[in-house]
Amino acid sequence: MDAVSTVRDYYDSLRGGEPLAPYFLDGETTVKFGVGERLTGYDEVAAGLREQTATTTDWTVESTRLLVEERGDHGWFSDDVRMAWTDTDAEVRHAFDTRWSGVLTLVEGDWRFGTMHVSAAVDTEGDG
Repeated sequence: MDAVSTVRDYYDSLRGGEPLAPYFLDGETTVKFGVGERLTGYDEVAAGLREQTATTTDWTVESTRLLVEERGDHGWFSDDVRMAWTDTDAEVRHAFDTRWSGVLTLVEGDWRFGTMHVSAAVDTEGDG
């Protein structure tokens, strides 16, 4: 699978409530920034993603500007993503316009995220 297919497959797995940790590089320097957290090291990333999968449902992930580049055994991506999910503990629906970026590394034929950053877009049309 190429890097762009890996990113798209990750989105599909997120929508489907499937395990997400296998998409990440198993290492101490692996980092995932979410809308509200920073997870450092594969073990923390994996635990955070398991918790997310266990406590959320009904994911919407709408990619609108995916860019992916591969150079040898490294790649990077960026995207604008409309995402939403239901928090099953609080029974609350969340929705965000987000920006995603990250770095991928090719390991034994599979692309893995070494970093992933998801942030909420800033409203620039306010009254200030």
